[in-house]
Amino acid sequence: MTENRISRWYFGGLSSSAAACLTHPLDLIKVHLQTQQEVRVRMIGMTVNVVRREGYLALYSGLSASLCRQMTYSLSRFGIYETVRDKVNRKNKGLMPFYQKVLLGAFGGFAGGFIGTPADLVNVRMQNDVKLPVKLRRNYAHVFDGLLRVWKEEGIRKLFSGATMASTRGALVSVGQLSCYDQSKQLVLATGYLTDNILTHFLASVIAGGCATILCQPLDVVKTRLMNSKVEYRSVFHCLTETAKLGPKAFYKLSASSLTQSSPSCSSSS
Repeated sequence: MTENRISRWYFGGLSSSAAACLTHPLDLIKVHLQTQQEVRVRMIGMTVNVVRREGYLALYSGLSASLCRQMTYSLSRFGIYETVRDKVNRKNKGLMPFYQKVLLGAFGGFAGGFIGTPADLVNVRMQNDVKLPVKLRRNYAHVFDGLLRVWKEEGIRKLFSGATMASTRGALVSVGQLSCYDQSKQLVLATGYLTDNILTHFLASVIAGGCATILCQPLDVVKTRLMNSKVEYRSVFHCLTETAKLGPKAFYKLSASSLTQSSPSCSSSS
């Protein structure tokens, strides 16, 4: 008898939160490297500097904001993508073509990126606080303290600073993660060499993670710089041009850790 698998889209948000607990130190180091005006240290050097100055627990600065981001951004995009995908599949009695998966992933990612922008902004700031002089630190106690203080001190519009980049990045990440994951798994299964098991999921996740990193890394760098800035950048274009002055490699800072974080959390099987 054929096993009928039903999507549990909320597993996407839960598994993304669990993954964030493991990859948060990499994300923190990534933010530190992306906010450098010049490339002074690399990944290992930055990690050593943080641990020496603040201790090992500093690698988990901003974890509450990271979890909040996953439960807004990731939960939204998984919910939109998988709910609509499953309804279309049931209606058509077959799998969606790839171009429809791309369009749906882009829409879900764009919406999720916008919804998750406030938590993302606080996350970037809390992570970057570690490397700032004590008198310049924002010292948010937790994500809700950060959200409230940004609203009170800088206005509600500031909560959505970098929303354009976050939403665009979310669209590209979701195309790379969700659409490419579904399509990669479909192609792997079509070969007949593998069944729907953990190895198939792993291979599809690696392919999807690579696609997502290549697509979104430049936007991720710009988004991080915009969210962390006070008055350095006048607009998205200004941030792009200033980053471009550092050379092409500036847009792909710490792509290795981004690849680790970009492997999709699989909440269902199609």
